[in-house]
Amino acid sequence: MRGHSVTYEEFLLLASADPAVVGLVLKGSQAHEGMPTAHSDHDLYVVLADDTPSGLTRFAGHRTPELDLVVLSLSAFRAVGMPGFERYALARARVVLDRLDGEIAAILAAKAVLTEAESARLAPDFLDAYANSHYRSLKNARDGHPLAAHLDATDSLSHLLDLLFTLARRPRPYNKYLEWELTRHPLPDWPATDLLPLLTRLATTPAPTLQRTLFARVESAARAAGHGAVLDAWGEDLELMRPQRA
Repeated sequence: MRGHSVTYEEFLLLASADPAVVGLVLKGSQAHEGMPTAHSDHDLYVVLADDTPSGLTRFAGHRTPELDLVVLSLSAFRAVGMPGFERYALARARVVLDRLDGEIAAILAAKAVLTEAESARLAPDFLDAYANSHYRSLKNARDGHPLAAHLDATDSLSHLLDLLFTLARRPRPYNKYLEWELTRHPLPDWPATDLLPLLTRLATTPAPTLQRTLFARVESAARAAGHGAVLDAWGEDLELMRPQRA
C-alpha cells in the first residue's frame, strides 16, 4: 500500500478501529506547538501489540507529502532512539492514542531523560571534542588562517550543544528545534536569552575573545560535573583556550 493515498484523519480512524494498535505517537513539527507550516506532514508511529497480527502492517513505509508512517511492535518502539537519532523526536512527541494505561507516555518520558550513567559516559567525549575544535580555532586565528578559524569555531558549537544537553541529561534537539527547545525548556544556568545570541554571534564570526569567555563558562560547568580530568589532560594548552590576561 506504499502508493495508496490516505489522509492523516483517515488513518487515525483505521488505527483506532484495530485492536492490535496499542499506541499512536505523533512526532516532528506537528508535535511542536507553533512549528507546523503549510509544508509540514504528519509523522506518526503506529505501535502494535507484540506478536499480534494487524492489517495495518501493509502501511509499513507509507510516505506521502501529508503522512509518514512507521509501523512497529511495542518492543521495537521501546528500543527506538535508545540510543539513536530518533531519541529527541520521540522525547518531544505527542501521544495520540495510548491503550496501555499510560505506558506509551511512560516510554516517551524515558526517552526524554538520559540516565546518570549515559551522561557520565558521553559527556567526556563531547567535552574533549569541544575543547579540540575550540583550541584549533584559536590556533588558526593566531596563525593567520581566518577561514580555518571560523570553520573550527562552528564545529565547536555542535560539540558544545552535545555537551550541554548531555550534562543536563537530555537528548540534543535537531537544529530546527533548538530555539523552540531552549525557549520553552531552558538548560540549567544557560537561559535562552543568553545562549541563543551567543551561538548566533559565534556562528557568524570566530571572535577569539568571545570563544574564550564561553570556554571559561564551559570549563566551570564541566569541572562541577566531575569532568575536570578531561580538561587537565590538555596541560599548558589550556592557557591559549582560556580568557587572556591584559
